[in-house]
Amino acid sequence: MRDGTRIPKWDNKIQYLLTCIGFAVGLGNIWRFPYLCQIYGGGAFLIPYLIALVFEGLPLLYLELAIGQRLRMGSIGVWKSISPLLGGVGIASMIVSFLVSIFYNTIIAWVLWYFFHSFQNPLPWSQCPLNDNHTGYDVECEKSTSVNYFWYRQTLNITPDIETSGSLQWWLVICLASAWCVVYICFIKGIESMGKAVYVTATFPYLVLTIFLVRALTLPGATDGLVYLFTPDWEILKNPQVWLDAATQIFFSLSVAFGGLIAFSSYNSERNNCERDAVLVGVINSATSLYASISIFSILGFKATNAYNSCREDNILDLTNHFELSDQNMTLENYYQWYDYLNSTFPDEVASLPLKSCNLQTFLDQSASGTGLAFIVFTEAVMEMPGSQVWAILFFIMLLSLGLSSMFGNIEGVLTPMHDLKIVPKWIPNEVLTAIICLASFLMSLIFTLGSGNYWVEVFNGYVGSVPLLIIAFFEIIGVIYVYGMKNFSEDIYFMTGSRPNIYWKACWMVISPIMLLAVLIAYVGLQAQKHPTYPTWNPDYVSKSRALARKVLNIDIVLLCKKSLTYIISGQSFQIC
Repeated sequence: MRDGTRIPKWDNKIQYLLTCIGFAVGLGNIWRFPYLCQIYGGGAFLIPYLIALVFEGLPLLYLELAIGQRLRMGSIGVWKSISPLLGGVGIASMIVSFLVSIFYNTIIAWVLWYFFHSFQNPLPWSQCPLNDNHTGYDVECEKSTSVNYFWYRQTLNITPDIETSGSLQWWLVICLASAWCVVYICFIKGIESMGKAVYVTATFPYLVLTIFLVRALTLPGATDGLVYLFTPDWEILKNPQVWLDAATQIFFSLSVAFGGLIAFSSYNSERNNCERDAVLVGVINSATSLYASISIFSILGFKATNAYNSCREDNILDLTNHFELSDQNMTLENYYQWYDYLNSTFPDEVASLPLKSCNLQTFLDQSASGTGLAFIVFTEAVMEMPGSQVWAILFFIMLLSLGLSSMFGNIEGVLTPMHDLKIVPKWIPNEVLTAIICLASFLMSLIFTLGSGNYWVEVFNGYVGSVPLLIIAFFEIIGVIYVYGMKNFSEDIYFMTGSRPNIYWKACWMVISPIMLLAVLIAYVGLQAQKHPTYPTWNPDYVSKSRALARKVLNIDIVLLCKKSLTYIISGQSFQIC
């Protein structure tokens, strides 16, 4: 209880570490880090990433774990005890945690929807549905792909733009309610029940990743995916955007500034080596990102190889039929020899054929992150694997486990500060307060189950979990080091760990980390302002033109099923919608 009678404690150190690791290791480790490695020079991206980890991520993580453990309060209580003027930092953390939790659990609801459908044979996204007359396939699906159709139409039933809200999708409402019920059940007794749940949610993803890795490495094309992922492009390091994305990735990946880590560490005994905990959690988090990248890109290499082979097989069929070649004369192995011969002998005839341009590198370049990787690219890759149902079930259970572990930290970042504020009457049990929070969150998150819900998820994801966290983290360091005082903080660490912080930690806290945070914040805001200076706010005319263009070019009403690229703009930020 945070109302003065009892402070709960972890059953053991393993439970605490698993909770922190589960909170830090989230969906971004699976679908964001591999994407950044892919587009930013493969192994070269690890250089700015590790620099950001050492000089920004670990110092912030250590600071939060130490200050929470020493003062034994939640985010609001910690900052108010340092200075009443810093109470707003804790309130900001609580608000961000709440807003992130309502859209983050929506992603878990989508995962549940796909998980339930993974038991069907064949997988429902493996083929287009029949039309109303049962005389052919759905026209809208045929103009896109079965995977896109299942995601955008059968799952989201998405509207053409954010202005058109659409109706509540009852299947998503049920999945969302189920997701919040799961969170409540795991959190019903606070850290007593959550501490038991993390034994599964924090460890199961590693089991699944290992299974995927072993299976993926045996698939054709896995080596191509890994070579593509880790081949360094040193020239890309000259691009400042690489350094900015590396700094923001490590920052958000460690889940600092949410308040959850402060709350978790407050349940520790005061005599605990929080320095070792911070280094362990930070290293495991980054190692998980790298480990996940190997599994993901082994499978994406397999997918690219299949697409490359399929492309050549279509060309072989066209060439064989046109030139009346014997079957099996032209194969994948001798395709290019035959093509070069025919092209040099009959160049006009070859040029007249509708041959596709087949390049393995092009298929490997088809990058995706976020929901695009989880619900489109990866589900398409799973379809091509033998025993696709099993792999789909394992994949979505893994995403569910990762999401729940992160949700525990978000909810803790809301509940603990509420006790610190003492706005909850003492006679209200924790179980009831948690139920009220979950119910209120569920009702607010119904906006994400509308036809326009995916747009709102992107808005929340783009704004709630970015600039506010950078600002909070900056003031956290300033508050501890320059308001509470480096000397006092060093003595607190000496009391807890038996040794004072070394020169590395002091240099990071006092100079390097604040400067890096301020630079990232300024660069991030400047970059967003520079992207679309002529559209500072929502521009309905621009959206109408984009939608009209999509309909004109593709003759369909839903822009998200198109195969060309359009964007819509909200408050100056562009979102890719195709």
